[in-house]
Amino acid sequence: MGLFKFIRGQFIEVIEWTDHTTDTLVYRFPVQGNEIKMGAQLTVRESQTAIFVNEGQIADVFSPGRYELTTENMPIMTKLRSWKYGFNSPFKAEVYFINTKQFTNQKWGTANPIMMRDQEFGMLRLRAFGIYSYRVTDPAKFLKELFGTSSTFQTQDIAGQLRGMIISGMTDLVAESKIPALDLAMHYDELGEQARHKMGPRFGEFGLEVASFVVENISLPKEVEEVLDRRTSMGIIGDMNKYAQYQAAEAIREAARNEGGGTAGAGVGLGAGVGLGQMMVGAFTQPQQAPQQPQPQPTPAVVPATAPTAAALACPKCQAQVPTDFKFCGGCGTNMNPVKKCGQCGLESKSDINFCPQCGNKFE
Repeated sequence: MGLFKFIRGQFIEVIEWTDHTTDTLVYRFPVQGNEIKMGAQLTVRESQTAIFVNEGQIADVFSPGRYELTTENMPIMTKLRSWKYGFNSPFKAEVYFINTKQFTNQKWGTANPIMMRDQEFGMLRLRAFGIYSYRVTDPAKFLKELFGTSSTFQTQDIAGQLRGMIISGMTDLVAESKIPALDLAMHYDELGEQARHKMGPRFGEFGLEVASFVVENISLPKEVEEVLDRRTSMGIIGDMNKYAQYQAAEAIREAARNEGGGTAGAGVGLGAGVGLGQMMVGAFTQPQQAPQQPQPQPTPAVVPATAPTAAALACPKCQAQVPTDFKFCGGCGTNMNPVKKCGQCGLESKSDINFCPQCGNKFE
């Protein structure tokens, strides 16, 4: 009885795979050392394909469904094994489950900048990145071209190869599009769709299909971005005169908030405030006033001489020539002989001096 159980244990009666991962492309069913019983049950779930390999050669391929392994369901294996008349014998074969679901959120990006010629900026280096998804559409070709004989095959095992093909294609695509660098952002969808079609034949060589391709960003070098930021800032500022007015007002507001410590600090703050005030007045008044033409100076009044006069004095106000014997200017009425009086000692003087010669006090 024990021997019968042992022999029966060597036969595999149920073949299936339940995927508990998110990145497994191929899973080899563990049949090493065991034989598959003719009449065993094979379950292939949706998004799976089962492939039987006999002595290194692909035999039968099973799509999703439930099968009872017989010579009728395994025509190629039956031919290779030369089974006749329905001879039901256990057999050895490698069974591979290919995951045909769509593998999403696969990242791609340029390890090195892409060189391109731009009409506005000349030579540029661009970086690009995004995501894509793919699926296995030809399991037999995929098994032949990529898998080999490993027990499992995951997305990271092929990520480098696919990323290299994508970067090569994207570099060629961006260069051929001749889209100005500043307009690339508005063509991300179009570039993604074109890239998906461009990558199709390349992925097809491995039995794969590009399901979607997304361009998330194409960025300029940091130096070019800084220049663009400055240009954008200038465009937003617009009128430089109004911007200077705004800056002057902000400076005065900040100066008012900055309370200096002690008398010296107050003096410094006051001086800074006065200077900023003058700057603001100049900023507010300069753009608002149109350039003024020099005002014509009043024509000096010509006083007719009633008699030949001697020397004449210039009026301190209108600069008219006034005879020395005139007390007031005939042109503007200015007193030509003002009397200065010292407010301390009372000394009066008609001479053109500013300080009292007797006490040194300043004349009023």
